[in-house]
Amino acid sequence: MTATLKVTSAVPGSSALTLHNVRHAYDGHTVVKGVDLSVAPGEVVCLLGPSGCGKTTLLRIAAGLEVLQEGSVSLEDIYIAGQGHRHVPPEKRNVGLAFQDSALFPHLTVLENVIFGLKHLAARERRERAAQLLEQLGMAAYMDVYPHMLSGGQQQRVALARALAPSPRLMLLDEPFSSLDARLRDRIRDDTLHVLKKVGAATLLVTHDPEEAMFMADRIALMRDGRIVQTGTPRELYCAPQDPFVVTFFGDVNELQGKVHNGAVNTPVGRVPAPGLAEGSDAQIMIRPEALRIVERDLPAGEHGHSHVVMAKLLGRTSLLHLCAHGENGLEAHLHARVPGVFLPAEGQPVDIHLDLSQVFVFPLTA
Repeated sequence: MTATLKVTSAVPGSSALTLHNVRHAYDGHTVVKGVDLSVAPGEVVCLLGPSGCGKTTLLRIAAGLEVLQEGSVSLEDIYIAGQGHRHVPPEKRNVGLAFQDSALFPHLTVLENVIFGLKHLAARERRERAAQLLEQLGMAAYMDVYPHMLSGGQQQRVALARALAPSPRLMLLDEPFSSLDARLRDRIRDDTLHVLKKVGAATLLVTHDPEEAMFMADRIALMRDGRIVQTGTPRELYCAPQDPFVVTFFGDVNELQGKVHNGAVNTPVGRVPAPGLAEGSDAQIMIRPEALRIVERDLPAGEHGHSHVVMAKLLGRTSLLHLCAHGENGLEAHLHARVPGVFLPAEGQPVDIHLDLSQVFVFPLTA
């Protein structure tokens, strides 16, 4: 669904969407707590986070489906909600919406569904525009088919084409791929990303899937408990996390604890630098499984006091090793290592464990 924006209060800056100090509550429970976020023209931004963190509420506020309670919202540098500005309803915003439920009109064909929002164009232009989008999304052969004859993935493609048809400057997508099976989801989100980039629409995508966010996004805004914890490129969030929550949200980690001594922490896999942490303070060390490089040692199985394999499992493209790591001064820990390909050492196999410090993160230990 789309509509045209017809208001004139300009604001400084240049972005397709700006949310400033947005707060929102339901029945006295605050679900969005002072969020600032912007989406540039042509940019894909993912709101990522667990269920209940406030990401869908933010998207609904941007769409006008929720009346803003505090803060301000602007589209293309024009205020459309906020103190001193009237609430512009969804049908007056130049926004395309696509949700998990495709919500196609059952009595209209695929082509008619996509044409529905193009009444401002001549009949021939409407058909050409709809056919072009359906072709880009691999649905050209289904133009005369009714929605009930399509699979869930096909319906989602049609819903996306319908939302894009009026050329909105902003697309809002709420978990649009979550109901699809894994293989179909990968293919459709790939097609979707290419179409969004081709048409140049600014996009705000809500998802709980970190892999999907990294695949789709130019920038990710990771939320927790109504706040944005960190915003940045996928690489920045994965490789330079600013909070332990950011580390754990992007995958399993090995967690260790220790005290800072001479600017580092002793662990069963070696000394880990702890820049910025006070001498003698307690530290939390987070090690990604892929940070551990494993080398088999030509020693008797069960060699006392040496790191060894507890269990090895093949997971397809990677192997997961359960390790008993032995360090200096009797330090010991159970760790997981993820190794590319097939690597399945026998139980009890002695190993050396080498650490890739670029995938190790140290934070102050909190209670």
